[in-house]
Amino acid sequence: MKINTAKFLISNTDIEKCPKDYFPEFAFIGRSNVGKSSLINMLCGVKNLAKASSTPGRTRLINHFVINSNTFFVDLPGYGYAKASHTLIEQFQKLTLDYLLKRKNLACLFALIDGRLPLQPIDDDFFTWCAKKKIPFAIVLTKCDKLTKNELNKNIRAIENALYVKWQELPPIFITSATNKIGKDDLLEYIGSIK
Repeated sequence: MKINTAKFLISNTDIEKCPKDYFPEFAFIGRSNVGKSSLINMLCGVKNLAKASSTPGRTRLINHFVINSNTFFVDLPGYGYAKASHTLIEQFQKLTLDYLLKRKNLACLFALIDGRLPLQPIDDDFFTWCAKKKIPFAIVLTKCDKLTKNELNKNIRAIENALYVKWQELPPIFITSATNKIGKDDLLEYIGSIK
């Protein structure tokens, strides 16, 4: 897939207000500060399309971006740490769950994890939940430029081994770096193959 145009469309707090156009949607989710906005910007080739923040947990809305006038990228609120009130966290977690369970044109959910870390229990639990709910997803390892090749390979094996404890077959796994544009072509090719 080649991205020719990418622009912000709408933010909202209600799935009923999501765009009515029945374009295939590719959503991005992960723990706070994992690099969702940076990855979206890298894929689209637009520096500040999705707003990145140095403060974890700032994405509290469903953010739609229209790609090539026929596809949506969706930046979802992160899970995990957020410096916000308990009620507010519950509200945007419900918003995310509503989106994942009810949005019929979700083609793939990209679940981002920090490639420098071992598999975290919260991510493992989220992957299991997605599988149980039959939500199509792929795993995206971010910030992989921060590791040497040997460190990265070792961590990928450790993550795969941790997943194999519960899984017979793994979802697709992508290695990325928004800084060095690692994985851009692989992700766009995958998106194009299921669009």
